[in-house]
Amino acid sequence: MFVLSKLVWILAQPFSLAFFGALLALVAGLLRWRLLSALGAAGAVSILFVTLYTTSGNYLLQQLEERFPRPAADPEDVKCMIVLGGAFQNEVNTARHGIEFADGADRFIEALRLAQKYPQSRILVSGGDGSLSGTYEGDAAASRRFFPLFGVGKERLVEEAQSRTTYENARNTKEFLAQQGLSDCLLITSAFHMPRSVGLFRKLGIEIVPWPTDYRTTGNVALGLDFTQPSLNGQNLGTAIREWYGLAGYYLAGRTSALFPG
Repeated sequence: MFVLSKLVWILAQPFSLAFFGALLALVAGLLRWRLLSALGAAGAVSILFVTLYTTSGNYLLQQLEERFPRPAADPEDVKCMIVLGGAFQNEVNTARHGIEFADGADRFIEALRLAQKYPQSRILVSGGDGSLSGTYEGDAAASRRFFPLFGVGKERLVEEAQSRTTYENARNTKEFLAQQGLSDCLLITSAFHMPRSVGLFRKLGIEIVPWPTDYRTTGNVALGLDFTQPSLNGQNLGTAIREWYGLAGYYLAGRTSALFPG
């Protein structure tokens, strides 16, 4: 299932689909299949245009981010928090033994802020190596270096370093919570990733408080054209579609009880 999900994403993301459309147009053109060549070229151009020059990606991300609004104020007390992996450049960290962040860095920055505000809280970091090769350290390992730099002792950390997917995050975390006697933890992850995460945790009967962070949109995006930031538009559409693929896949596999948990 893990390898299949990786392969599906490699083949079905927008730029891959555009490439296959262009390849089809080229091959069909060489074979003088004009209609098929034109359809392939039109499909590739259409995908690239929507991906690069519209707000589709931001709009789809926004729908995910708004599903679980951020609480207006910090809680009175925090006994534990679950931080899902996806914040570190694991390949770079493995090679250089440093602390290099990826786009999801806000997950750990927010966890650090809360850890300093609530010194009695425990921090369960769930994140192993999600690569196909399986040769890199995960977020749980990097957190062992990160938190002590800011005065958060290692004794407060619970490291779940085996999970490769969000489903494994939830399944493995349930076991660790039981072992540590922890419950009703804050669930810290990117806002766009929260619906899928909550759906998985709920299905497994884990009581959590959604605590979204790492917002990528302003919250007032409308569908339209945008020629100002094509590379960012492409990145955001890829992120959004991958998340929607995940929501659909987990629902069809029976790992969540709702297609769009809320």
